[in-house]
Amino acid sequence: MLLRKWRNFYKVMKAQKISLKNAKENKLFYIVANCVVYRESDKRCLILKRDEREKVHPGKFGVIGGKLEWEDLDVNNPTRVNGDVLDYQDAVEKLLKREVFEEAGIEIKGELQYINSVAFIRPDEVPVLLVKFASLYKSGKVILEKGAFTDYLWVNSSEISKHPHIEGICDEIQKTEKIFELL
Repeated sequence: MLLRKWRNFYKVMKAQKISLKNAKENKLFYIVANCVVYRESDKRCLILKRDEREKVHPGKFGVIGGKLEWEDLDVNNPTRVNGDVLDYQDAVEKLLKREVFEEAGIEIKGELQYINSVAFIRPDEVPVLLVKFASLYKSGKVILEKGAFTDYLWVNSSEISKHPHIEGICDEIQKTEKIFELL
């Protein structure tokens, strides 16, 4: 009897959909994660040249990344029900594995290694929270996502400055090299 009451309570209380109706307007951000992919065999990192039509940093080299999307949080399939909260463990890890494959056609392995974070405002006035990670290259031949990227390079921190790149990428590559030298 008690279990039946709890199940009925759960059905009433858990989220049925994702909505911004109850969100505070001044608390909203795009959530974006980037991944510096490090290839152990030659100690180089993958950078991709953004298409000239991109809203942010057109024509510059950057690293792989993407936005957390509402579809990433399926209300019918949470990792765990935590009281009246739906949890989605490893959401960023799943996002980056998907983006690495979609944007570059390759796979990463192992745990993500935290690099840093930055909040910024895009030219179209959208606020963004960007969290950056490093990961090891696992396998695959680089095949760029059509319409998003026009070129790619495997570089180390001393080579990145020879190419037009997003500010901060050099530091991220240096940190990635240090992370994987220590492991």
